[in-house]
Amino acid sequence: MSKNKIPYLNLRSQYNTIEREVLAALKAVCESSRFAQGPTTDEFEKSFADYCGVKHCVSLNSGTSALHLAMRCLNIGPGDEVITAPMTFVATTWAISYTGARPIFVDISPERRTMDPARLKAAITPRTKAILPVHLFGQPADMGPILEIADQRGIPVIEDAAQAHGALHRGLRVGQLGVIGCFSFYPGKNLGAYGEGGAMVTNDAQFAARARALRDHGQSRRYYHDEIGYNYRMDSFQAAVLDIKLKKLDEWNAARARHARSYSRLLQDSPVKLPGYFEDSTPVWHCYVIECDWRDSVRSRLSDSEIETGIHYPVPVHLQRAYDFLGHRPGDFPVSEEFSRRCLSLPIYPELTGEQIQVVAEAVSAATAKAKTVTDARAAVGSQL
Repeated sequence: MSKNKIPYLNLRSQYNTIEREVLAALKAVCESSRFAQGPTTDEFEKSFADYCGVKHCVSLNSGTSALHLAMRCLNIGPGDEVITAPMTFVATTWAISYTGARPIFVDISPERRTMDPARLKAAITPRTKAILPVHLFGQPADMGPILEIADQRGIPVIEDAAQAHGALHRGLRVGQLGVIGCFSFYPGKNLGAYGEGGAMVTNDAQFAARARALRDHGQSRRYYHDEIGYNYRMDSFQAAVLDIKLKKLDEWNAARARHARSYSRLLQDSPVKLPGYFEDSTPVWHCYVIECDWRDSVRSRLSDSEIETGIHYPVPVHLQRAYDFLGHRPGDFPVSEEFSRRCLSLPIYPELTGEQIQVVAEAVSAATAKAKTVTDARAAVGSQL
């Protein structure tokens, strides 16, 4: 990596701050010889449940598995419908599809970029078995009206909190707002493992017990399989790393929030749309996503300046080839589609420096100004033809 390059994410810089603790914890796992669903995972489950403000945490091998088991706990299956947003990572809908149920999409609001509650009622049918809002980019969904509508109809809410570890909605941690909350611990998350990992959290003891059995081949006791299950167990190495990182999560989230405020201040006069702030929520800034008309050109110019960026996500789920069978067409969910054409994720991680943020902001302003000038010039030439 070039000395001046600004990566989108720098996991090595975070590792450098916890190296001794991590290596000691991994050594302890090796010495215990309890490598899968052992005491280390039990300790992490208790810590993460306490952190989320819930009674139960079921550790798993991925966030996708957490979503899948949430569906299984609610007995969702063929012929059922689950409502979610089309602007998300596809794992959200994989979990629905794994059960044989059908994803039903509700477009996002242009400001929060999460499920638009104003469109939710129209999507509910007698086949609706769950509502699955996504706390995208670390911004809690507009849960007040979503939960109100769900309660009125008697529909359970599952939270996809894969990108929102520690985020608050009306003073409560995400994950405890619905009947089940699902988290991913993929390495790039705010709370990331050193491999794959996930968790399902709930206050329902029966859901927790069933999920624990399902993750371990459907066993309620060893070698007795009550239903078809899966190998979704978390390994002890990941739990050891996560337990160390969890103690630092609030500090790291606070750093992300400071970086987001810096970006917003430095870019307030640039011709890009910035992410919003909302009185009812405290986001954790898993991604800092701007919107601009010249996204691809701006991204290319930033790359030329050795600044890495991301696109989350270039194709909404309803337009993915895997979901052609749903019959959706461009224009069905216009807010998500417009956002996918304009979104650009800037570097953001706790160890990012103020100087780096300044460099990125200045480069974004210069790149957008240049792209706008080129576009205006081409339009002027075209009008003269």
